[in-house]
Amino acid sequence: MNEFEFSDDNKRYHTWNYHLRRKFGCKVMKLALNAGFTCPNIDGTKGYGGCTYCLGGSGDFAGDPAENIIRQFEDIKGMMHNKWKSGKYMPYFQAHTNTYAPAEILRQRFEPALRQSGVIGISIATRADCLKPDVLEYLSELNDRTYLIVELGLQSIFDETGERINRCHTYAEFLEGYNELVKRNINVCVHLIDGLPGESAEMMIESAKAVGELRPHCVKLHLLHILKGTAMAEQLRRGEMRLLGFDEYVDIIIRQLEVIPPQTVIQRLTGDGGRDSLIGPMWSLKKFEVLNAIDKAMAERNTWQGRLLTKASE
Repeated sequence: MNEFEFSDDNKRYHTWNYHLRRKFGCKVMKLALNAGFTCPNIDGTKGYGGCTYCLGGSGDFAGDPAENIIRQFEDIKGMMHNKWKSGKYMPYFQAHTNTYAPAEILRQRFEPALRQSGVIGISIATRADCLKPDVLEYLSELNDRTYLIVELGLQSIFDETGERINRCHTYAEFLEGYNELVKRNINVCVHLIDGLPGESAEMMIESAKAVGELRPHCVKLHLLHILKGTAMAEQLRRGEMRLLGFDEYVDIIIRQLEVIPPQTVIQRLTGDGGRDSLIGPMWSLKKFEVLNAIDKAMAERNTWQGRLLTKASE
């Protein structure tokens, strides 16, 4: 019997869908948009080329930046309704670093999406080192009038990994930005990537444990996938790194979930790229098989999100 508190189905972790249905009473569709921002480790402010897994900026499935935000919103909403007939919407500013501009520019990009019918909130992906005072003030204002989530790409708590992937900011800088958001009562979603070069399974578990101790609103756990044309694709070709296997990944995810508090919402448990651009792991394209394998293995092990934290407190 599954007695996990934050579930009304067979899941043993706190799913994004469960959270949204409890909060808003309906399906909420996240619409990935591209507002045309860049990034400080792409434009030369901190570095060039972006993170080594990145193909010119995050947001593989975001909207077309050649179109305005409203057109992107309508196009992606239409695609979403091919799968779900009804629901509300959350514009997700996904591509690149979406607070890497003065607050007035952010206001011009975000507000049109917020004014669309059926919108219940906004999610903004960024870096923790791109939160200047005027931006924090605007985010605080947004937080007072809508459901706001700021998504921070950490990927790993280890600075040696950060240097290896050209992240161009430290864990200490992440914590500084994270704390600035939390003290304003802004919901934060932290991104971690499993399978980064040089990292052991134990390092990945340690990153999840450290992030869990921060008590973020949400966490995204991503599988590292390699895209054609990235610096990491060349590293893989030269044999300087390897890709995680299916069973290996399932085991790591479960061990990470065990050290994340059950109150923390899990927005993602895997990740993939476009079929035409993906080098590997090719099994990542079978997303439902990955998620089903995680569910099955958690049931077989009789484990759940936060289990080791509960045991430690007994």
